[in-house]
Amino acid sequence: MSPGNNESAGKRKSGKTTKGNKSLRSTLVISAHSAARTKNTYLSAQYRRIASRRGGNRAAVAVGHSILVSAYHILKKREPYKELGSDYFDQRKKDSVVNIAVKRLKALGYKVTLEIDAVA
Repeated sequence: MSPGNNESAGKRKSGKTTKGNKSLRSTLVISAHSAARTKNTYLSAQYRRIASRRGGNRAAVAVGHSILVSAYHILKKREPYKELGSDYFDQRKKDSVVNIAVKRLKALGYKVTLEIDAVA
């Protein structure tokens, strides 16, 4: 499930995943598709984010890889799984999300002024 990285002289070539246990891979991909259908979770947000750019199958492999990495760290550190939430990616790039939303509204013909809400 580890992603391949074949890059040389600034050119990216095929990035096929490495060979491994086929039954583990298929189980992780099925788990990733199931996780993508859940609501308000980090894994579903990650799936939607990647699927919009790369497609559903590649997103499933990426989410399966994330599940595998999470399971490894859970077993190694003996800590419970910490759900990051569906808004994790939005919170990481808050300014970018705001700028994109403002641009889209302006393109639709709205005049936009931003104020920070003290309650939030």
